[in-house]
Amino acid sequence: MIKKQVKRNIVLGILFLLPVTFLLLLLPAKHNYNPLEVVNENVSELVGFTSDSNEKIILKDHITVLAFLGKNPMENAIAASNLKELVYDKFKGFKKFQIVVVVSNGTQDEVEQLKKEIQSYEDLKFWHFVYSDENTINTLYSNLKSDSQLNQNLSTNSVFIIDKDLNQRGRTDDRSDNELAKNKPAYSLNSYDCIEVAIIKNKMSEDMRVLFTEYREKRKGNFDSSSRRANDLKGNNEQ
Repeated sequence: MIKKQVKRNIVLGILFLLPVTFLLLLLPAKHNYNPLEVVNENVSELVGFTSDSNEKIILKDHITVLAFLGKNPMENAIAASNLKELVYDKFKGFKKFQIVVVVSNGTQDEVEQLKKEIQSYEDLKFWHFVYSDENTINTLYSNLKSDSQLNQNLSTNSVFIIDKDLNQRGRTDDRSDNELAKNKPAYSLNSYDCIEVAIIKNKMSEDMRVLFTEYREKRKGNFDSSSRRANDLKGNNEQ
């Protein structure tokens, strides 16, 4: 009886471990050959902005999630909460990771209110709010590749991934397997909608993980940085 039980446990263990091991072997290979693509180069540095931190907030040499909450940050509390729970909490332990939220001058009180809304029991050490005027905010946003414009409150649900070299990252071909099978035209993913939980959980989180893997492989000397540039990159400021 004991022999049969041991045998059964061994078989069950093997059946459980085999697919897990297979997936773990596949993932590094997939990420090694499919880095997160550069969809736009030479993103502007944060010139003309002040921050809520004693340190100077910059994009260079950081992996940044860039968001725009504009004139009424509290109106975008849902987007901020999704970003906090699904992105910040997951990646805050990674070196040089930060979330930078662009808001308008004079919104300090609302920002403090928003911090209380999303902070819970954890600090926001790697989450920064930066302030500036309308022209400066619009100039920064116009330097990004986006399918939409800022609204009248200088905010958007879209967030952007900026790498350490001031390149905007995303996907030049975001077609699903079904769309590929039907030979649908390719379309890009340049930003991520914070209101859509599925996009943040399934696409943005995966893309962030791929980017961190890229930098880890670069540190080991196993990554060819020339492979990450999108073949159809058309210009720095193309919208």
